Amino acid sequence: MIGKTISHYRILEKLGGGAMGVVYRGQDIKLKRFVALKFLPPDLTRDPSSKERFLQEAQAASALDHTNICNIHEIDETEDGHTFMVLTYYEGETLKKKIKRGPLKLEEAIDIAIQVARGLAKAHETGIVHRDIKPANMMITKDGVAKIVDFGLAKLAGGIEPDKAGTTMGTAAYMSPEQARGDQVDHRTDIWSLGVVLYEMLTGQLPFKSEYEQAVRYSILNEDPEPITRLRPNVPTELERVVAKALAKSPDDRYQNINDVLFDLSKLKRELESIISKKQPSKKKPQPSIAVLPFANLSADKEQEYFCDGMAENLINALTHVEDLRVVARTSAFSFRGKEMDVREIGTKLKVETLLEGSVRKAGTRLRISAQLVNVADGYHLWSEKYDRDIGDMCCPEDIFAIQDEISLAVVDKLKVKLLGGEKAKLVKRHTKDLEAYDLYLKGRFFWNKRTEEGYQKSLEYFQQAIERDPTYALAYAGIADCYDLLGWYDHLPPEEAFAKAKAAAERALEMDDTLAEANASRGWISTNYEWNWPAAESKYKRAIEINPSYATARQWYAEYLSYMGRHDESVAEAKRAQELDPFSMIINTDLGQVLYYARQYDQAIEQLQKTLELDPNFIVAHFFLAFVYAQKAMNDQAIAEAQKARALSAGDDSLMLAHLGAIYSFSGKSDEAKKVIDQLHQLSKHRYVSPFYMALIYEGLGQKDQAFEWLEKAYKARDHWLETLKVHPRLDSLRSDPRFIELLKRMGLEK
Repeated sequence: MIGKTISHYRILEKLGGGAMGVVYRGQDIKLKRFVALKFLPPDLTRDPSSKERFLQEAQAASALDHTNICNIHEIDETEDGHTFMVLTYYEGETLKKKIKRGPLKLEEAIDIAIQVARGLAKAHETGIVHRDIKPANMMITKDGVAKIVDFGLAKLAGGIEPDKAGTTMGTAAYMSPEQARGDQVDHRTDIWSLGVVLYEMLTGQLPFKSEYEQAVRYSILNEDPEPITRLRPNVPTELERVVAKALAKSPDDRYQNINDVLFDLSKLKRELESIISKKQPSKKKPQPSIAVLPFANLSADKEQEYFCDGMAENLINALTHVEDLRVVARTSAFSFRGKEMDVREIGTKLKVETLLEGSVRKAGTRLRISAQLVNVADGYHLWSEKYDRDIGDMCCPEDIFAIQDEISLAVVDKLKVKLLGGEKAKLVKRHTKDLEAYDLYLKGRFFWNKRTEEGYQKSLEYFQQAIERDPTYALAYAGIADCYDLLGWYDHLPPEEAFAKAKAAAERALEMDDTLAEANASRGWISTNYEWNWPAAESKYKRAIEINPSYATARQWYAEYLSYMGRHDESVAEAKRAQELDPFSMIINTDLGQVLYYARQYDQAIEQLQKTLELDPNFIVAHFFLAFVYAQKAMNDQAIAEAQKARALSAGDDSLMLAHLGAIYSFSGKSDEAKKVIDQLHQLSKHRYVSPFYMALIYEGLGQKDQAFEWLEKAYKARDHWLETLKVHPRLDSLRSDPRFIELLKRMGLEK
């Protein structure tokens, strides 16, 4: 075979072989690249039905475009009828060869297992089960990238089973119990095999072994492997638990989804990295950070509150333009207004190194503004300054703004030198010259952050009043967009109505000022939740963050987007950045719990949502997502209690909270209660929008898959924004292998 040319491939050398065929390194004469050619055994494709099945499954496998899956370029036949596959050729070695040299380092074993799990997750999403996961079928490239090869045994879920009764396919030592018995298998057989591979990487030996294949099968079916920690004491007990769960004899006791394995392994990887980093001396200087507290009004005139808040707001806006400085958001910094607390305690709660506090005193026509920078660690002043101005000639709001701008720039320039050794600050950008319009905008944002229907309506009124005073106020248009965004998100308005109005307002804001972070973030939100234009959404979020890296809401929404895309590590990291910027924002704290839920990090999600409710026990959205997490952990009583709490705290005709309660009932086995909610929702739908997605969730919980798909289709037609979670929502796992689900993912642009 060496030296022959088959089709347009020249055979160069033999790489290996086994029961599933012989592999050669070859050269593609046309494209001048190296490839791997796998010649399949005649038994696999001898009869027409077997050949048809193989081609069907190989076509499906060739569509898997993923970093951790070897690409299939072509399937062809030689002149004498031998079927061969053309695969990407990688410089590296098989995992089998790597393990032969001994157990792998903990970090390396976990990293390889994570990569393989990611590849399997991609395959399982499209209904493909590998059925022969083993070290010989994994290439480790020179760059350390794991590639799953040989989907020759892959089976489309629901596809044709092997013709011969009792036939088992795969390699004995890595077979799941159901595979060893010749029973029908599903994606959980790959989870078992990955558990065997991980055991072998950690210990250097197989969990089930013997000189004879039948003895190996007996061991798989009847015996427990030797504990990993007995063979390698430094293996964390949590890692041993992960392997043990993957190797549960019954598929029902095993991990039910490869993503669950992935998330547990990813958590372990982060913990190990954290331990290692703590042992090593840190060379990176901590990022400077600051919070600007509301300036105290020391004047008898209460109207000076506007000026005080404007000063602090100006300083926050100017400081956000200082490179490499973390600035706490206004909502969190202003939450300490009027509280008698030591600055060191405030700084510790906000997790900043420095605090800027100040005061304003007016006496006749004289105005004195004091500002001081405080070191949180010891409470000492790092810098202070006083600014005296005569306001006797002030005749309009522009004069007030001018004084705020002048002093803000002076303070920021001093702080830049003190904190970063920097130079001149960027100019403070004033979005309106109307002082009252500015105040109306601030009031609108206050009510918007409450996350209630009443709050949105009030904030809309304030934003609209601000525009009436200043029709060129782009920030107020962005505020209107955000109001309609969330009126649609919480199902207070139908998606078509709410999101169309949000889009118009956001685009109006961008027409006036395309450098506005708020407007770019709003437009990204609409691309995510309404248009399902994923590339456009990411572009707008990144633009918003580029303009203002300290705009916490942009980071929050970007974290949600990353979560919907299944980019969970990035999502959690971005959500934590938002939390750092606005640590007392209820919705940002809740959203961190939400993305942890979609990442299937349930224990962390519970911990985060419980901490959120410590800040405000009546925050509806935190109860909403906490119910989901409890349900996923089969903590049914707690799940129902949280859903009922969310319902009780909402308005009586709130369709989303009612639908959510119905879904939790169905997940928890309360079928009668769930069906009653369905009847209530049908009545409610006569006068307000009811989410078809949540109707689908209720039917999924009731085990009525056809009805669930019927409502998912209605959700698609209604452009129900909850469909954005289609790729990652844990409650949809029971539907993922259905061709209807895969087709819907493709229509949504969530799968190729």
